[in-house]
Amino acid sequence: MYLRSAARAQNLLCAGIQQLLLIQQRSRGSSYKAVIFEESGVLLPAPHRTATDWEARSCVPTGTIQQAALSGGENSLSLKYSRGELTAVEFLQELGQQCFEIANVRVPVGSFLWDLIRNEMIKQLPIMAEAAQCIRAEGLKTALLSHNLCLGDGEKFLPPDQQHFDVMVESHQEGMPRPNPGIYKLCLERLGVQPEESVLLDSSSQNLKAAAQLGMKTVKVDDPEAALKELETHLGFPLRGFVPYTRSVRPGMEIPKDRLQKYLEDVLAAHPTGPLELRQFDHGEPTRSYLVKFGGRLLVLKKEEEPPDGSSGPSVLREYSLTAPLIPVCFPSVLGTPFYLLEHCAGHIHHAVSLPAVPPHQRRACYGAMAQILARIHSLHLKAATLQELGDYIQKQVETWTKQYRAVETHLIPAMERLIQWLPLHFPESQKTTVVHGDFRMKHLVFHPDRPEVLAVLGWKFATLGDPMCDLANNCMSFFLPAHFSARRGLRKCDLGHLGIPTAEEYCQMYCGHMGAELPENWDFYLAFAFFRLAVMLQGRHQRSLAGRPAPGESSPKDAEFVAELAWEFAIKEGFRVFESLTPTKLLARHSSTWAGRGPFLSRSYRTWARPGAATVPKVPLVTPHTRLLGMSPSSLSPPHPSHCSFPWHHPCTASLCCGSVL
Repeated sequence: MYLRSAARAQNLLCAGIQQLLLIQQRSRGSSYKAVIFEESGVLLPAPHRTATDWEARSCVPTGTIQQAALSGGENSLSLKYSRGELTAVEFLQELGQQCFEIANVRVPVGSFLWDLIRNEMIKQLPIMAEAAQCIRAEGLKTALLSHNLCLGDGEKFLPPDQQHFDVMVESHQEGMPRPNPGIYKLCLERLGVQPEESVLLDSSSQNLKAAAQLGMKTVKVDDPEAALKELETHLGFPLRGFVPYTRSVRPGMEIPKDRLQKYLEDVLAAHPTGPLELRQFDHGEPTRSYLVKFGGRLLVLKKEEEPPDGSSGPSVLREYSLTAPLIPVCFPSVLGTPFYLLEHCAGHIHHAVSLPAVPPHQRRACYGAMAQILARIHSLHLKAATLQELGDYIQKQVETWTKQYRAVETHLIPAMERLIQWLPLHFPESQKTTVVHGDFRMKHLVFHPDRPEVLAVLGWKFATLGDPMCDLANNCMSFFLPAHFSARRGLRKCDLGHLGIPTAEEYCQMYCGHMGAELPENWDFYLAFAFFRLAVMLQGRHQRSLAGRPAPGESSPKDAEFVAELAWEFAIKEGFRVFESLTPTKLLARHSSTWAGRGPFLSRSYRTWARPGAATVPKVPLVTPHTRLLGMSPSSLSPPHPSHCSFPWHHPCTASLCCGSVL
């Protein structure tokens, strides 16, 4: 027992020292923007090592093939082939002749190459492939330098796997063998970086010397593991433990891993020998989401900001308050701010609504699965004490987002001013109350990797209890946003039939079919509100960029203006619908009106105003406290007693298993 504890303590100490070096490097900041991998001897096993094994099995003197390929200096067979002075057929013929002169036996070089390709050489070193994935996850570029042997018809003996690389340069095709500096200059040019912004991994000292003379940082690869540790110190982040859609923990967002590990050991009654590993999800969400590797388990930890994001309040508390009736959890105090844990659900996330990674015949089914899971969220049966008779959900939402817009306003957007006046005059007369996701869209769904099935739903920052039509409208915005709109690419003017994607009307019918209901008559109001809300978000993103504060993405002032005009288009449609539905008697009695008139240059102008006697609408309505906005009393947010801890069950709409929750 003592020896096991001592070994575990030593492992933790070594890991802690390595982590400290990485943190110090990250605090200083890394200027590197790209990492270049030599294919042979770095990404793939060194061919001469494989040749030695083959020679032993084939009774050929050790070193024959390497000597035949490399002897002769600048006139060696490998360099002559790299420069294009020999064809593939000529290279193999001369290699066989050189081997015969060295070993005085005939060497089946063709058999050796095929054996090489069919076995060891076609397998990338797993730790190098994982390192390339980790590097790209941090936003750096990767390149592959290849010296590939081709057949006479141009087919490659060893087609490289390029999925983890932004750029690939083949020296044979370029006619510039290493260590020709030109091959490195070409690679840097295609990467779009300067020499001092790049790192080269190579097993050849001669190649590394030529790259270093250009100003590139170099790492010699004799032992892959040792080389990657050196590379980690240069880059400042770990190159192990890659999980899709994650990156290393951002500076300033670290959490005390020792306290978390102690908590997990107590709760899960597990004592793994290795240290807890932590990565951060890279979805651009303000709420901190981490991937926790603990022993053989993968967990998701969601932690509140310090302080909570002002635009939406304490989102982790809100998420917990909605899921607590479904998932019993416990609340020990460990990390200072609220957080909870769930089981990690592996799958595929589609960031593009056009689903380019999905075969066209499956795309309609993916949209059907999305509509089905949204209907299931809206059909959750909560306890009567939880599902209070909220009412006024949209009114409060409009008030909140109007106040948020005024807080980030940088210039006058006429369409936003019209919407701020128009929305309060057209609130729905009745509203259904369900669980509302708040930001339901394709990029927040985890799909099964092989079939159109939703496994999990992400992005619950705005979750609350409210009108489900707001969720559906938010979900449908992509049908009306153009594909070239960088702030949020959509499907407007795309050939949906050719893409295999349903229209907005067909998608709404899918949802309504699952809900057993129809779209409300004032559907255009919900779309107007959805685009109004998006315009506020884009304006906030623009205002934060002007202030030099980090934002999930860039946004120009034109983005919010464009979306606000879209919102106003739907407001106009709703205004005409209301107007056409009025009888002459109702028209005279109505408290507000939307009229169309002839404007300049034969265009139409629209105005909405309150009729005499109608209640006045303040430009900036007052905002209710967050607890009232959520329809929850402050007492409903208080945690249960720690003794009430238990492991939860798997709910289909949360699509993940909560294994604990901590405040």
